[in-house]
Amino acid sequence: MKSIKVLGTGCKKCSDTYDLVNKVVARLGVDAEVTKVEDLKSIMGYGVMSTPALVIDDVVVVKGKIPKEKDVEGWLK
Repeated sequence: MKSIKVLGTGCKKCSDTYDLVNKVVARLGVDAEVTKVEDLKSIMGYGVMSTPALVIDDVVVVKGKIPKEKDVEGWLK
């Protein structure tokens, strides 16, 4: 099972990223747990200074922008 974390303090971009990731996970049928991390200390623990950010299996794959759907698909395949 993949561990996917959307890092963000609750802004619209962070919510949009969370929705996008859930949509791609459902469409691909990926066995994954998608969680939102809104705690600033936890976010900074990943070395992220700008959100939204996406962490897949403890690797930061994007930060500071909403990822493109095709990029999320590639990271999950």
